[in-house]
Amino acid sequence: MASLDTLAAELRALPPSCGPVRLIAVDGHAGSGKSTFAARLAAALGGAPVVHLDDVATHEELFGWTQRLLDRVIGPLSRGEAARYAPYDWTLRHFGPDRTLEPAPVIILDGVGAGRGALRPFLTRLLWMELAENQAWERGRDRDGKALAGFWDGWEAAERRHFRNDPSRPFADTLVRQCEEGYEWSSGASAPTGSGLHPHRG
Repeated sequence: MASLDTLAAELRALPPSCGPVRLIAVDGHAGSGKSTFAARLAAALGGAPVVHLDDVATHEELFGWTQRLLDRVIGPLSRGEAARYAPYDWTLRHFGPDRTLEPAPVIILDGVGAGRGALRPFLTRLLWMELAENQAWERGRDRDGKALAGFWDGWEAAERRHFRNDPSRPFADTLVRQCEEGYEWSSGASAPTGSGLHPHRG
């Protein structure tokens, strides 16, 4: 049985894609477990930094954050420079103080849309959390409670529209599935599920 250490070693062995950085995207539907997986993968990578797309999105720009990410994060990293970006506060509805992100051997980009077309040229690997949208959204609604039901109504429509216009899964290098204990993943994820790919578990 492989562990996330195995996947981490594979990722570290890949060539950089964004200046000196191996930029790893973890994409999938909201509620699919991206952030938990990204945190565990980051730990397996020895504390790799994680950029959460929730920090660059806003209430008004759920998916309209591409240029902000390119200007503030991707661009500087691609030049080997430190990135500086202001995380968005979803409670106060405004951006907070700048956060500095130094180039690192591996950086994880976590969030819905992390594998969008404008970002793929900078990615070393695109990982997709394999969970159907309705299952993922149900998990997300259960997690956030009734107070955010209205937000989820709007989010689901926006996410469905985003992936219809700019899908990530067909371009994924790896499918990741959460199991009762750990994860399993398959390389060559653009092939249909159940196509005979050999999973790793960890």
